[in-house]
Amino acid sequence: MNKDSALKTLSPQAAWDFLEENPRAILVDVRSHMEFLFIGHPAGAISIPWIDEPDWVVNPNFVREIRQLILGGLSHLGSSSDVPILLICRSGKRSHEAGEKLVEEGFREVYNISDGFEGELDDEHHRSTLGGWRFAGLPWEQC
Repeated sequence: MNKDSALKTLSPQAAWDFLEENPRAILVDVRSHMEFLFIGHPAGAISIPWIDEPDWVVNPNFVREIRQLILGGLSHLGSSSDVPILLICRSGKRSHEAGEKLVEEGFREVYNISDGFEGELDDEHHRSTLGGWRFAGLPWEQC
């Protein structure tokens, strides 16, 4: 793997700026479907869980689902491995694991969003108080 293929990290604000500047970029929320629907998600994010209910095991179809997703955004000028893919989860851990898998499978433009959607727990075990997409005031929606 060359240096350009390594998983990259962006803060939530840098990720939003990147998405605004790169219309081919895709934002994938890798949390469970329930988290995506009921806790909320970044506006425009697409749900492809890395780990999901009911078994809470790694999605064996994750890479295939990402490949299917990006096929719709390809132009004649690039390949599927060049489409920027930004990954987000609750706190940046699952999305990091998912990103490492994508890099291993040959994707070259993979970004993990540090702090995720809700950030780490604070001293009172609350989220969205120390960091994350919502804490940064970035666009999000809830079903």
